[in-house]
Amino acid sequence: MITLDSLTKDYGKNRAVNELSFTIEPGTVTGFLGPNGAGKSTTMRMILGLDAPTSGKSLINGVGYEQLRHPMRTVGAHITGTAGHPGHTPRTHLKALAQSNQIPASRIDEVLAQAGLQSAAAQRIGGFSLGMRQRLGIAAALLGDPQILILDEPMNGLDAEGIAWIRQLMKNRAAQGGTVFVSSHLMSEMQQVADQLVLIGRGELITQAPTDELIKGFAQQVIAVRAPQASALAGALAGHGAEITEGGGNRLEISGLSLAEVGAIAFSNDFELHELSQARGSLESAYDQLTRDTVEFTSSTAGKAMGK
Repeated sequence: MITLDSLTKDYGKNRAVNELSFTIEPGTVTGFLGPNGAGKSTTMRMILGLDAPTSGKSLINGVGYEQLRHPMRTVGAHITGTAGHPGHTPRTHLKALAQSNQIPASRIDEVLAQAGLQSAAAQRIGGFSLGMRQRLGIAAALLGDPQILILDEPMNGLDAEGIAWIRQLMKNRAAQGGTVFVSSHLMSEMQQVADQLVLIGRGELITQAPTDELIKGFAQQVIAVRAPQASALAGALAGHGAEITEGGGNRLEISGLSLAEVGAIAFSNDFELHELSQARGSLESAYDQLTRDTVEFTSSTAGKAMGK
């Protein structure tokens, strides 16, 4: 379990994290979301004792990270950019970590295999791609077979197979009673893997809720329609204020109208329907609505800044 109690971090006059309080329970994958600059990485670094809080505290199973005797056997963490010295190999890097935490050497080959790095075990890390460094960082996080995993943007640089691997890994760890706390900007992946979500903006908590509950409460609802006269139907629906996205196979995705309203408009205009259903809302839609007032860096803002 991870517990944050009024966790706060100042950098001079800038407050990066402001009195964050929440709990991450075992048996779940908890996604950690927020705009760039929201304080996600700073929060994770404070949990891991890499940054000292200005005030407040974070606890791992009731104690501070610095009080853990063999931390890698309790918490496995991968923070972006911490995949080992470029002159080392995966094997030497993991060996040093194992010795420092009294982890059996047999775990080295196990996690190399789990991360798909057996063939690269003797290569220097400096020649690794971003995806390979990500795999090595995750292998290091798994080395102590910890109850808790903390992963900061673990999908960056991974190919489709790698993303599927880390997604299943997180699900399996949670199903076995572990605690998984993961940050990511990939909303579609978080929607698939996260049981719970913590959203922050400008260093403050926006909400913590189950993923399905958050999507249901805040995502724009989408109606799926498939009709032989899809283009004509789209015109009729647009006349009633609907926003429409056309897909293949005469399929439309409609927002701005209810299921009943779409059905009534189609009926009154004698359109034949082959499908009329309410699709699950997207996490991206809910995220945009919840964080719109906390985004500090946007394309339009950047454009104005460059014009000054």
